[in-house]
Amino acid sequence: MKYISTRNPGAAVSGSAAVLTGLAPDSGLYVPQEFPGLTMSDIGSLVSLDYPERSARIMSLFFDELSYDELLGITRRAYATFDGDPAPLVKLDDGLYVLELWHGKTHAFKDMALSVLPLLMTALKEKAGQKETCLIPVATSGDTGKAALEGFSDVEGTGVIVFYPDGGVSHTQRRQMVTTTGGNVSVVAVRGNFDDAQTAVKRAFGDAELQADIAKLGCKMTGANSINLGRLAPQVAYYFSAYADLLAADMIKPGDRVNFCVPTGNFGNILAAYYAERMGLPVGMLVCASNDNNVLTDFLNTGVYSLDRPFIKTTSPSMDILVSSNLERLLFEITGRDGAQIKEWMTELREKGSYDIGKQRLAAVREKFRGGWAKQSDSAETLAEVFDEYGYLADPHTAVAFDVYRDYEDESGDERPTVIVGTASPVKFAPAVLSALGEKVPDDDVKALRRMEEITAFPVPDSVYALFGMRERFGEVIDPAEVPAAVEKFAARLGEKA
Repeated sequence: MKYISTRNPGAAVSGSAAVLTGLAPDSGLYVPQEFPGLTMSDIGSLVSLDYPERSARIMSLFFDELSYDELLGITRRAYATFDGDPAPLVKLDDGLYVLELWHGKTHAFKDMALSVLPLLMTALKEKAGQKETCLIPVATSGDTGKAALEGFSDVEGTGVIVFYPDGGVSHTQRRQMVTTTGGNVSVVAVRGNFDDAQTAVKRAFGDAELQADIAKLGCKMTGANSINLGRLAPQVAYYFSAYADLLAADMIKPGDRVNFCVPTGNFGNILAAYYAERMGLPVGMLVCASNDNNVLTDFLNTGVYSLDRPFIKTTSPSMDILVSSNLERLLFEITGRDGAQIKEWMTELREKGSYDIGKQRLAAVREKFRGGWAKQSDSAETLAEVFDEYGYLADPHTAVAFDVYRDYEDESGDERPTVIVGTASPVKFAPAVLSALGEKVPDDDVKALRRMEEITAFPVPDSVYALFGMRERFGEVIDPAEVPAAVEKFAARLGEKA
């Protein structure tokens, strides 16, 4: 399998190059040169497999430099750290299901890929003969940071520095990051919002002088954000797994189309569902659910992507994003892989703050995608309603998806089986959950967790309680302009340890 850039489809690279580089030299995103295909017979064969086997089977279509057995070794090791089934499908009602993706160490869907990526990167690095330390700067809106820190902690030949928006993540998310152990990790708060942090990290990747300086320190920069193909491939797998579980339970027949509703910020999770459809998965509609930061909803309804809007902090912080990086991959496909057009739109976004794909291309997008958004007050009300109706406790992000899907179903009359993608555990957002349920929120985080557990019977892992007794290792706060210097300082530290 070869990979090409969304901005220069003429140059192809190997899977190892795509994963170990992260971002293409022209700042484009790597995509498969051709989508691998699966027949319904292939999909049916997944039914009898456990989750690591399913994941390895799908990933083998993306990374032919590694054998199936090598990939299975990676997925077995990665998912052994999860609590039971890594991606259980929970039935709430006839035709309504939740795909729970938060049973990993950090209790968020990012674990599904970031438990795999360090092992995949190490294996591909060995195949490619790369000796430099992989330095991985990560911008996070809350969940990616801790998942990356957890996945790469003390992994030989790697180092992770995470940048998160100061005051822009939940208390539990922040505690997870700043208490992280490991000698090859660092965490820095950035003044501003997630887009400020993400833009600063992207600029660091494009800084030739910085790249040269860290190369002298024995490091090579790569990415672990959702723009990395090594993140995307493991995410594609769980959509196939959900379909296989529906088949196994006789909830659908082979070939039946299934809708997926995905709470979305950076567009990577829902893009993985689109890739699964391109590979042969019978997908009905992909419903893109946004919170008050509804830039994607407006785009999917008008074809205009505009940053001329306020940035709103919400109780679903991992979706508090205005620049959705992975959308570029979808645009690449609906333009017929026109790299020049993609480059033009991305330049317009950077220089003018918006671009317009036109009515014809919007129609192509809407053949597969619908967008909707939920106000924070509405999603909180939905969280309580879902708990009352089904006894199911959703986190604020998943509650947004429930709310948006209800609106979609009412407006469209679409009654196909639907999977709501559950992206985080309620334990990461206890104050928001309590507030949504009409409960008084204690000032103390541990008391909030205990109160949530008491009234909902949702078990809070001991590891979450333990966070609030751990020492904070990282407390630095910087301006976005200081990100490159922080990366170089971290590279020097890694060099000293090498």
